[in-house]
Order: sequence, then C-alpha cells, then structure tokens
Amino acid sequence: MDVTGLLSDSFERVNEGVHQVLEGIDEAHLTFRPDPEANTVAWLVWHLARVQDDHIAEVAGTDQRWTADGWFQLFGLPFEPSAIGYGQSPAEVGDVTAGAELLRGYFDAVHLVTRKYLAGLSAADLDRVVDDRWDPPVTLSVRLVSVVSDDLQHVGQAAYVRGVAERGR
Repeated sequence: MDVTGLLSDSFERVNEGVHQVLEGIDEAHLTFRPDPEANTVAWLVWHLARVQDDHIAEVAGTDQRWTADGWFQLFGLPFEPSAIGYGQSPAEVGDVTAGAELLRGYFDAVHLVTRKYLAGLSAADLDRVVDDRWDPPVTLSVRLVSVVSDDLQHVGQAAYVRGVAERGR
C-alpha cells in the first residue's frame, strides 16, 4: 500500500465509524448528554464532518460542501457559516439537533470529496507546506493525519455517548 492508500484507508475507517454510530439511532440518543457540558452524538458527528470539510477544502483549494451544497441552510444552525465547532460553548453544542439522515448526508458529501482528493495525490504532494503559521510549518501529510486523528477521536466519543444513552445512564 502506498502513502495515499494508507490515508484513504484511514479516512474509510472514519466513514465506517460514522455510519455505525448513526445506524438506527433515535433522536433522543442523538442529543443525549451524559452531563450538561458534554458533547452530543449529533454535535460530534457534525463537528468531525465540519473539520474534515473545512480542512480538505482548504488544502484542495475548493469550496466547502457546507456552503457550496447548501448544507448550512439545511441544518439551520444559529452559527456563522464558517463555524466548525472549535471552542463552542455547551449551549452551542446543544443547538446541534440534526437528525441522523441529515448528519449522514452531509458527512457522506464531505467523505466523497475527501476520497476524490486523496485519489489524486502522490507521495511527493504530501511534503507541500499548507500552513506556515506554525513552527515547523505544517505539511499536507501532517494536516491530513491531524484530520484523521481528530475525526477518529470524535467518532469514538460519539460511539461512547450513544452507548451510555442506550443503557439509560
């Protein structure tokens, strides 16, 4: 497997995890919070999709699916279109009450763009500096691994919250 194949496999694991978390989930479990400041399944899935959408669009030089495809309007959230969830308050987390089909639809649109982008990369592309605000500057490979890491953590958290909700705790 080449480097881009490895990255593609990693993003497929995020895809599988998101689909597992959303499969058959009811509305109450999507918005369940183990405590008043905890993240919900709905917010976690929305956030991981927003981060992936934002970061992939930036490195690919394309528009985000969130705004270009009208997902921002469909979700109807009280946030700026640029919001990805970073630094949001517990009240803002609670504002994400989207259903499983809407969350899955947005995530799938983002995942499709990610797959297409990764398919066009070569190993040499991964050394390109994509963010020089850091020391050392961030390369494409570091950015992509960061997105995978963040997404896998959040999908794991969503699975945990769903499990707690379903057990009635």
